[in-house]
Amino acid sequence: MPDDQEIYDASKIMVLEGAQGIRKRPSMYIGSTGAAGVIHLLYEVIDNAVDEAAAGYCKNIAIRLSQDSDGDIAEVSDDGRGIPVGMMEKYNKSALEIIMTTLHKGAKFNHDVYKVSGGLHGVGLTVVNALSVYTEVIVKRDGHIYKQTFSKGHPTSGLETIGGTNETGTSIRFKPDKEIFSVLTFDSAMLKERLRYTSFLNPKLNITVVDDRFAAHEETKYDSNQGLSDFIKFMNTGANALTPIIWARKEEEQTVVEFALQYTDAYEEKTESFVNNIKTGEGGTHLSGFYSGVTRAVLNYIDKNKLNSKSQIKITGDDTREGLTAVISVMVQNPEFEGQTKEKLGNGYVKGVVEAQVYSFLSRYFEEHPSESRSLVEKIYSAANARESARKAREMARKKSIFDSAVLPGKLADCILADPDKTELFIVEGQSAGGSSKQGRDKNIQAILPLRGKILNVEKASLEKIFDNAEIKTMITAFGTGINETFNADAIRYKKIIIMTDADVDGSHIRTLLLTFFYRYMRKIIEQGYVYAAIPPLYKVTKGKSMYYCYSDAELEAKRKELGELDGLQRYKGLGEMNESQLWETTMNPQNRKLKRITISDAQRAEELFKVLMGQEVLPRRKFLHEHAEQVRSLDV
Repeated sequence: MPDDQEIYDASKIMVLEGAQGIRKRPSMYIGSTGAAGVIHLLYEVIDNAVDEAAAGYCKNIAIRLSQDSDGDIAEVSDDGRGIPVGMMEKYNKSALEIIMTTLHKGAKFNHDVYKVSGGLHGVGLTVVNALSVYTEVIVKRDGHIYKQTFSKGHPTSGLETIGGTNETGTSIRFKPDKEIFSVLTFDSAMLKERLRYTSFLNPKLNITVVDDRFAAHEETKYDSNQGLSDFIKFMNTGANALTPIIWARKEEEQTVVEFALQYTDAYEEKTESFVNNIKTGEGGTHLSGFYSGVTRAVLNYIDKNKLNSKSQIKITGDDTREGLTAVISVMVQNPEFEGQTKEKLGNGYVKGVVEAQVYSFLSRYFEEHPSESRSLVEKIYSAANARESARKAREMARKKSIFDSAVLPGKLADCILADPDKTELFIVEGQSAGGSSKQGRDKNIQAILPLRGKILNVEKASLEKIFDNAEIKTMITAFGTGINETFNADAIRYKKIIIMTDADVDGSHIRTLLLTFFYRYMRKIIEQGYVYAAIPPLYKVTKGKSMYYCYSDAELEAKRKELGELDGLQRYKGLGEMNESQLWETTMNPQNRKLKRITISDAQRAEELFKVLMGQEVLPRRKFLHEHAEQVRSLDV
């Protein structure tokens, strides 16, 4: 053995227990240590309160957000039963301390206490505690008020009785640890989305959020009387409905299946799926069962009523879902998820249970509502005809080598390397900025695709128009992924697709149009983390011979305080105002630039906002403008 070889024996083996293991590998438990990880801590606490509501013991949840000089602080209170505080003799600790400091423990494993729950692995509060610089728990139960504090997963006080009360409930206050997280702010938009659908999934539950951050006081309430039906109304804001909202709920084999759906005259399908109040962004067996049940019910109705005699087109599952807005929610004991973040359900039996329930209910509904059902069949055949027309159009396009040709678009300035893991494509607004970015880029790894203004609004366009749009065809060819039936995310030529638009209203509009197209027709590239937004500077500041760039109004104010009176200040309204060296230095250089990775929730919010602001319905747009007019700080005219 070489003298300098490291000795590998039993002394080198490390055992990380409890908080130590969580702090060493936090991403194993919360997915990341960025913004998504911070908000995940808050979700874990909220989900425990929601589980109390689902069990029938909690009617109110209050969330308060505040901040100090080191970051955000969250407090979640509920009026549930309160975390047990009695002594566990085996461990010589209170149940509260065990719950807050020990992995894989809790009442979620006991179906006598919680028939179903979102907290499944017994790690939620322990992880929150381990990754917080401090945690304070107050419990009301058994006529007393109890309190205990923790830091980084360990108790900093014993369990104290601090008063008496006739109320019950739990309040948890915590602050994420800056030693763990690169971001210490709870994302307001993500939290609002989460609480909105939580209120829809739990009718009669009242959720209140008080946000005292950013030198402001904002109070928001979430509640729903009609549950999933209200969810569908929200999702279809501004849409033209073709059917009433159809809702059903049934419990079978200790599994609760609830769904609501409505058809509109839109081209796209919008479906949300949930298991035990947790959103399953990647679907799973419950969603597959829902799709199968819908398709079977439609095809059975068509065959039974001989509505297919005039058409030679075979109806597919995609045809039955055109214009469908749906929410499927299931409650399952011992659900099997892929990972702690619960993105996809894996229990095989759930597919059959959901499919049978959806098929049975919809078959009966179709028979009892013949007029609506026949109108729906007409829409489905219209979708099938459009699909067939689009298929023929794509075949013609392929013959003209538009999508499958090895010849890349002429306007694309490609990079030298061909490794998708190392290359990136900038989608740039305007020819002027396109020219600057071509001159300033790193030609080895950076490709440039300039756009001529705004792309087609795919929310209002048919497939034929979409495939005939020059800018969209250029993007599809440049990406190398194909589209629709031929779409293959693994064939992508660049694993960083960066939207680079001006920092003004038109730039935001173009970015939203692009995100809407990606969300509708190339969703996988967002799910796999390939889509980004470039963050160009808003200001160039000069002081003497020194020059600085500021990316927000807050940065500008901070720079004013630091430098005093400025010698020069330029507001960049367009990328074309920067020369190639400035564009490289501020927005394109991987060493200096700021990028925002686009997530599905980002794209979904963009699509929803675009539908309100650019859709055909006037009332939702007018309502939005009235509600948000006072928030406008600058407006390009």
